[in-house]
Parts: sequence; C-alpha cells; structure tokens
Amino acid sequence: MLDREFLSGKKRARARLGRVLVLGVGRSGRAVCEYLLSVAAMAPERVGSITVVFGDAPEEALGWFRDAVEAHQALLSVEKAVSGTFDLCVVSPGISNLSPLYGAARDASAEIIGEVELAWRESAADSRWVAITGTNGKTTTTALCAHLLRCAGLDADAVGNIGETCIDAVAAGKTAVYVAEASSYQLASTVDFRPDVAVLLNITPDHLSWHGSHQSYVDAKLKLLDNLALAPARDGVAVLDATDDTVRGKVRELKALSDEERGFAYVPLGAAGGLHSDMRAVCGSANAAFVGGGRLHVALAGRDDDLIAVDELQLKGEHNQGNALAAAAAALALGVPVDAVREGLVSFPALEHRIEPAGEVGGVACYNDSKATNVDAVLKALTAFAPRKPIILLGGRDKGTDLVPLVDACDAHAQAVVLYGESRVRFQEAFCDAPRRAFLRQEGIAVPVHLADTMEEALDTALAQAAAGDIVLLSPACASFDEFSCFEERGERFKALVAARAAAAA
Repeated sequence: MLDREFLSGKKRARARLGRVLVLGVGRSGRAVCEYLLSVAAMAPERVGSITVVFGDAPEEALGWFRDAVEAHQALLSVEKAVSGTFDLCVVSPGISNLSPLYGAARDASAEIIGEVELAWRESAADSRWVAITGTNGKTTTTALCAHLLRCAGLDADAVGNIGETCIDAVAAGKTAVYVAEASSYQLASTVDFRPDVAVLLNITPDHLSWHGSHQSYVDAKLKLLDNLALAPARDGVAVLDATDDTVRGKVRELKALSDEERGFAYVPLGAAGGLHSDMRAVCGSANAAFVGGGRLHVALAGRDDDLIAVDELQLKGEHNQGNALAAAAAALALGVPVDAVREGLVSFPALEHRIEPAGEVGGVACYNDSKATNVDAVLKALTAFAPRKPIILLGGRDKGTDLVPLVDACDAHAQAVVLYGESRVRFQEAFCDAPRRAFLRQEGIAVPVHLADTMEEALDTALAQAAAGDIVLLSPACASFDEFSCFEERGERFKALVAARAAAAA
C-alpha cells in the first residue's frame, strides 16, 4: 500500500518507501541502489528492503551489486527474476515497458517509476528543474542551458543522460538548478515529475523497438508537459520547437486553450516556415523565439530581447541556432539576466562528437559528428556547412529507418558519400534505387557513392576524393555497435585516425 505521507523540505518524497524493487543493473540501477542504501543508513524507517533484479544482464555486470549484498545482507538482495510484492519499483531506462520483465515488475509493485521521477521527488523543495527532451539536439541544449545559468552565477548542473545521473546529483545536494536531459525511455516512467521549464525539441521516428510504435514514442515525449500546470503559482513554462510538425501540433492545442485552462506559458521556437518565423506574427502567440535579421530573439512575458548575431555562436548549423534559442528561452524563463544569456551564448564551445572540429589532413577539414545516430541528425549536419558540400561518411549498425530523406539530402548537400560497416548494403540499395537514381546519375545530379568495409577505410576513401579546402564529415546515421561499444568510442577513434593521417601528411 502506498504511503501517503510526504517529507517536508522535498518535492514529493514519501516518508516511507517500503519494499523497493530496482529493475536493472546498469548506470541508473546502480545509482538508485546507492541512493536507497544511503537513505536507509540515515533514516532506516524509510526503506524496508531493496531487491535488485538483473533479468538478462550478464553476470559480469553484477560485480558492484554482489559486493553491496555482502555489506548489506539484511537489507539488499540480488535476483534474476521478479518474485514477491513491492511498494515501489524503480525501473532502469533500458528496460522497455513492453518487455516481460517490466510487466512482471508492474504486476508485483504498487507503483512503478523511473530514476528521474525518484530524483525529482527526493530533491529539495526549493530546487528548480529544467527538463529537455527531443529526438535530436537535447544534449547540446542541455549543456548550453546549464552553461547560461552558470554564467548568471547559479549552481546549475547538467544531469540525466549528460553528466551525473539525476539521483546522484540530488544525493550530492550541491545543485540549485537541475538541467536534465530526459530521454523518451525516462519520460515514459514519470508520474508526478514537474519541471519549472520543459523544453521539447523535434520529434522524429526513433527507438521504435523500445516503444512499439511512433505514437507511443511521441506520447512519452509529450509526458514532459503533463504536470506543468500543477505549479502552485502556475508559473511553469514550456519551450516548444514549432518548426517540427509534431510539436507544432501540440502548440496549436495549447493555443486553443485559455491561459486558465492551460495553466502555464509556452514559447514557440519558429513556426512552419522555419526558425525565421515569429509565431507572434504568424498566429498571435504571446511569446516567441526566432531568428530575425541574422540575430537570435526571445520574446517572453512582455519583453523582446535581441540576444546575439547567429555568427557569434561557436556552434555550426541552423539546428544549433534552434538549440541556442531553446536554451536561451529556458534561461530567461528562470529569470537569468539577458546580459548573462548573451555572454553564455557567445562563450559556449561545440560539444564532443557533435559536428566537432577534428583537425585537418592536407588542407581537408574533418568533422566528428558521431552522435548523429539517426537520419534526422544527419539531415541537420549536412546543411551546417552551406554553401560548402562535405564528403560524408555514413555507416555502422542499421536502425532500419526510411532512407529516402537521407538520399535526397545527400544529393542536394553532399559532395560525395562513403558507405561503410554493416549498414552499407541497405544504404547502397537506397542510393542506387531505380529508376529515379538512374535518371539523376544520367543528369549528373546524383551524389557519387563509394563503399568501404570499416570506418578507417571510409576515412581514407574520403580523403582520397578530397582536395584542399574540402570537408570530410563523419555523420553516420547509424548506431556504432558493429565496430565500437558506443558513439563516443567511434568519435574518439575517428579523431585519432585524422590525427594520424595529418601527422603522416606533414
């Protein structure tokens, strides 16, 4: 039975958590387990027992948990399957809510939540939260937003999928503003979670195997807005990418409501016409964020702030102008002075693995965009160098998404394409699709396509096609798991290969 008493001084922490099931033994599961053990040490009455279920995870993943059981035998146990009943289950984001393991945990538990939900509940009542989600751009936006807040002197940290887990940051107790990158996996298991500012970027098809359908994926993202109206002063703010068709549909829904019915303010980024559209002029929105006259503008709560010229951003590409607008709007919504926002926008550098300069080889500039693991991310990267056209490296483990938009974008914006890795066969079929592609090749419009087995061979193939002044871009549109353990390893390897070729060419 759920405890209905809550601790004072925290958002919504239950006085007694009772018997707790922790589902999963990855980074999130360990962080939750460590937090619960610390709670039990300080307030034994709050935690009755902790059961960790590892399911299909390999035995070698249990090292820390086995040691923890030895140290806390009366409190902690580790099991392969769910057995018994629990007051609370905290599920790791890697475990789909469609999986049998999740179903067993749901049936055995009075309540099932995720680590982000637990962290928000256990955080200080006066702490503030900015939550950022979207298919692409959320890591950059999260890091930039935290940077803007720190430029204003706030104790702000980027948490969630970037930096510490949310629960680790809450346990440390040093953060006044949590800027949380929230994935669809994490949002699917939220219940009471209510950030002060919710940022919803683009929503394009991704993670369909986890969610079961695109609509379920969309629904998980939109859960970010569910509780915004519940703030005592009704002062929540949603920042919404209105250039995205799905998100713009949500903007239309919100606009149809009265301020009282909605219960929070919203800031549309751009409109159907792109970032250069001011939603106030397009449809009478009260607030807006847009690019006008080559400058970033945020209009919020009766102010219209002209921030900086887009050329002053260190981040490349129009998509990063959108990320900058989203972060700026979130910071301004929290009351950050506009001068601090301007300073932070100018001083923020490009992140690793996101159109990151990786060096030059014989005058050819190389860029590492290993984080671009889906088609939509690559579409944005391809236009970041306009009017110049990069030679792009595509490959890795195929996600099975529609490749027609990618092929069209490469025809329009790439100088050449090099396909590599497990995905190269299906990608080659997409680029050689007849009769359309045959016509384009005949007209000299189709982008040249080259094949390679590995990423290293792809880089060498691209460099062989390039001349001084050209650009080689790793933006794979695929997962990394055919050659690498993660996109970070892939990006680091790419940078090392570029450095080695540069040294050889010197």
